[in-house]
Amino acid sequence: MLFDPFTNGAVSFANRIVMAPMTRCRANHHDAIPNALMVEYYRQRATAGMILSEGVPVSDRARGYIGTPALWNEAQADGWKKVTAAVHEAGGVLFAQLWHCGRISHSALHADGSPPSGVSNKAAATSKTFIIDKSGAPAMVDCEAPVPLTTEEVKDVVRQFAYSARLAREAGFDGVEIHGANGYLMDQFRCPVLNDRTDEYGGSLENRYRLLLEIVDAVAQVCEPSRIVVRQSPLGVMNDMAADPDPLVTYPYIAAELDRRGIGFLHIYDQGMTWINNPASPLMATLRAAYKGAIIACGGFLRDNGEAILARGHADLVAIGKPFISNPDLVARLRQGHALTPFDQNTFYAGGATGYTDYACDSMS
Repeated sequence: MLFDPFTNGAVSFANRIVMAPMTRCRANHHDAIPNALMVEYYRQRATAGMILSEGVPVSDRARGYIGTPALWNEAQADGWKKVTAAVHEAGGVLFAQLWHCGRISHSALHADGSPPSGVSNKAAATSKTFIIDKSGAPAMVDCEAPVPLTTEEVKDVVRQFAYSARLAREAGFDGVEIHGANGYLMDQFRCPVLNDRTDEYGGSLENRYRLLLEIVDAVAQVCEPSRIVVRQSPLGVMNDMAADPDPLVTYPYIAAELDRRGIGFLHIYDQGMTWINNPASPLMATLRAAYKGAIIACGGFLRDNGEAILARGHADLVAIGKPFISNPDLVARLRQGHALTPFDQNTFYAGGATGYTDYACDSMS
């Protein structure tokens, strides 16, 4: 089933393999415009049924790392047009992952020198971010303490996502993913440990998911709901997060809300690559019962376990990350049982073509 086509009526994929979103830090940080190197990188991987782009910040203050291509102005959208055109010419489908890093950030990343913004003033004490330091060199540094967003600033974040989604449509993307996972801004609002707000965005589960759902509703005014993906990371502790205390209530709640809105895709990422591959874990079955759209499963998948979760009916598509970095022709290699080229983690964020566009395709693929 992994190589079968998929359609939900609005968008169709040649197979059920999704290239997962992966930050690669290859843009010029000053203007955050996608460049020719990125055009080639995505074109090379267009045989994936669906490509989810790297995280695309929706504003300057949404940035959390240097070199991330963005989507908050027309110049950036024009850069992305070249990427989407190349992917489409190669027969691929590309969605933009819209992103706000929240407290996982540093003032050095923002043009006005503003500090990170977050749900509260609680810092991500164990997390690092990637900046240009005072000497002009790339450096991994501690995240700075955030300043809590005011209620009006939260509402402005909603507007930023809607505008970025409009730009994504103009740039030729086939849809958008709203990044609500991995300890970034919307996940910070969800978390009852971090979220100590007393306004309409804090307290109850409904209030803590209010930001995400307001963004979903605003983006759905711009994009067809069936072309929207929402990403979640149940039990995730990445970026100094606490695992949700009641996952069998929390995540089915958001799944049901997305189902009620007719959202096309729910993307579930298991950071530990454990429970999502365990048929005895109740979470995926519970999500499946709450949500009738297409579920994308992510977390250590290749061919065998990808086929298994599709066969269980717990997912409709399978997202694969790092193997796509070093195997642009991953779909063909998995289909034909060819060996995979190992990736070099030292080049993930190094800049330039090395470890980015210089991995060879299997000559027999």
